[in-house]
Amino acid sequence: MEYFSGVKKIIYEGPKSQNSLAFKYYNPQELVAGKTMEEHLRFSVAYWHTFTHDGSDPFGSETMLRPWDTYRGMDRAKARVEAAFELFDKLDVPFFAFHDRDIAPEGATLEETNANLDQIITMMKEYLKTSKTKLLWNTANMFTHPRFLHGAATTCNADVFAYAAAQVKKGLETGKELGADNYVFWGGREGYVTLLNTDLKLELDNLARFFHMAVTYAKEIGFTGQFLIEPKPKEPTKHQYDFDAQTAMAFLRNYNLQDYFKMNIEANHATLAGHTFQHELRISRINGMLGSVDANQGDMLLGWDTDEFPTDLYETTLAMYEILQNGGLGKGGLNFDAKPRRESFEPEDLFYAHIAGMDTFARGLKVAAQLKEDQVFENIIGERYNSFKEGIGLAIVEGNADFHTLEAYALQNKPIVNQSGRQEQIKGILNQYLLEV
Repeated sequence: MEYFSGVKKIIYEGPKSQNSLAFKYYNPQELVAGKTMEEHLRFSVAYWHTFTHDGSDPFGSETMLRPWDTYRGMDRAKARVEAAFELFDKLDVPFFAFHDRDIAPEGATLEETNANLDQIITMMKEYLKTSKTKLLWNTANMFTHPRFLHGAATTCNADVFAYAAAQVKKGLETGKELGADNYVFWGGREGYVTLLNTDLKLELDNLARFFHMAVTYAKEIGFTGQFLIEPKPKEPTKHQYDFDAQTAMAFLRNYNLQDYFKMNIEANHATLAGHTFQHELRISRINGMLGSVDANQGDMLLGWDTDEFPTDLYETTLAMYEILQNGGLGKGGLNFDAKPRRESFEPEDLFYAHIAGMDTFARGLKVAAQLKEDQVFENIIGERYNSFKEGIGLAIVEGNADFHTLEAYALQNKPIVNQSGRQEQIKGILNQYLLEV
């Protein structure tokens, strides 16, 4: 069965094309800074938003009746696989990602649930033999089912902790079987609503124990995928334990886990934490912890996770600048953790949305590459911190200064002369690159 019969394979037609079902800026084989666009961007389709999202929200029922939704249970799960690989092929994407419960429904028992998963895994393995598209990462949904109302690895119920461990064990086995490049840990309900009934230290200690168990089991079965943590400050709990990149990294270092994990940074989660997307990428990069990206954007007028497809050239340019400075994403990628709006309910809208996101990041890549080649920000930053390249500044940087020597220097009463930060000039220069490259 063909699920998207009105859509042919999406190809690059260039900026002047009027075809909405064609790429205007994403040319997979175009060389940018020594690599193809496809190699730089490593685009991934999110299985959950693309194949399970139905357009419902807290105020209204589903609006998106997909061709595969005429089926139920395992029949629908199998139809989703067929539709997924058709979409992957027509978009020509190299990767996809999923939660375990996206691809197969839960059964009455864990044994039955795992059997459902095994059927879909077997089916996916057959597609993966001939498909260009591979598995970027998989993860466990430990937030939807009522058993996780108090959390999973941070639950107050040891039986739930054990169930979560069994679910992640199966997830790691799934990742190995399907050749996943990464495995993601998103906190879901790993946080608290009130401290009045929360043993904060026990929950954090248990979360660390859970991660160490996962590291041990991955080694045991020979799973070589990269482990990723996806920070988020709130939703569905009031306070998530992986609030932002710095919080997550501090946790990892406190529990001696820093050698096993990197960050999966999501743009909309950065917004919820009160940060810019670039901030979270920069913090991760300078600490050697930038692993992958969930590519989306939020609505600045709304205070929740709207998961919109990325169309802001300013944001994607600065994101790609950080990724280029990082030397790329390694095993990671740009996963479109994004969904069409509730009003965009037709199957073709899935293609329009992905094309918009892919074109926006492709354009951002080219601008960022030119900025990096011209050393625009490096020159600006280098000049701003010149005082630390000689004299007393160099002594500070090289560890040859202390409070005695700094006091003696300050007592010389030399006039302190500051220089302008020229922020408006810098933003004007950035706009020039956005408009001209």
